[in-house]
Amino acid sequence: MTYLMDRITVDPQMCGGRPCIRGMRIRVVDVLDLLASGLSRAEILDEMPDLEDADIDAALRFARSRVDHPILAA
Repeated sequence: MTYLMDRITVDPQMCGGRPCIRGMRIRVVDVLDLLASGLSRAEILDEMPDLEDADIDAALRFARSRVDHPILAA
């Protein structure tokens, strides 16, 4: 299992190797989808009681790290 930041885990045996929150079956994309749907942090935490506020921050930092890369032009 690989640990990214402190809260994002990647395990090839869980959720098809997709990034998850702290080894649980809560995928980063699930958290991001809820945010994109307009749910507040409080609503997400109510919906997923095992989640912590810092997990939402970690999901956002993880997503940012995936899209913040230079594109080289030939």
